[in-house]
Parts: sequence; C-alpha cells; structure tokens
Amino acid sequence: MKVKIINKSHHNLPIYQTPLSAGMDLRANLDESIVLKPLQRILIPTGLFIELPEGTEAQIRPRSGLAFKHGITVLNSPGTIDADYRGELKVLLINLSEMEFKVEDGERVAQMVVSKHEIVEWQPVDELNNTERGAGGYGSTGIK
Repeated sequence: MKVKIINKSHHNLPIYQTPLSAGMDLRANLDESIVLKPLQRILIPTGLFIELPEGTEAQIRPRSGLAFKHGITVLNSPGTIDADYRGELKVLLINLSEMEFKVEDGERVAQMVVSKHEIVEWQPVDELNNTERGAGGYGSTGIK
C-alpha cells in the first residue's frame, strides 16, 4: 500500500526493523531532550504527516522494550490515526515507573501499524443469534 508522507523531522522515514514486522518505529523529533517524571504524560512530536488511503487507519502502539525495561507506554493505546487526519503524528507517552525517564531526540518511542478496516452499517434487530458463550463477559470462559 502506498501512503503519502511529509517528513519535517531530522530523521529518516519509519521503517520495518525486520522483514516480518507489523509495525514501524516512530522516532521522537525534539530540539532538546525531555524528562518524563513518574506518572507524567506528554505528547512527543515526530515531525511526520501522513495521508492514509480511504478505508485504512494507523494505530500507535507501545514499544515492548520501553514498556518492560522502563515502564514507558502509549497512554491511549492503541491511538488511532484516521485517514482524514492531516496533522503531525504525535505520541502520547506516560511514565508508569517510579523513575524519571529521559526522551532523547531520535529515540524510537512507539510503533505504528497501518491496516485496512471496515465501515459498519448498523442493522437494527429485536434479538441476536444465540451462542454458547451468550452474555458471558469478563472471565466467563475461565482461566485454564
């Protein structure tokens, strides 16, 4: 799929790190580093602007290494970039650790997955088909 992109950052375009990667890493585009205090959240600019094809979206997701090693994650995970959005891609990071974390220019702060999606057309009905699960919600299928 071809996606139009404007790169106003001083970094290369996002790439897939391995041939089978689903996401591309997004880099912080900063004039100076930012210290993220415990429980603080901040929008990190990327300097990237995209034009997604109709029927697609981009999801902004945490990087597992940052989450595991430092407690840094994407707060509204996954963040959705709609096909009609034309503003700068920014990453909403939160520090869930007890330590300060310094975000440096060029640091890979999140990953972006681009995928197709469907548009729902609601079909009002009076009842739904039964299933074995039925209305069983959280934990209803057991733990083992």
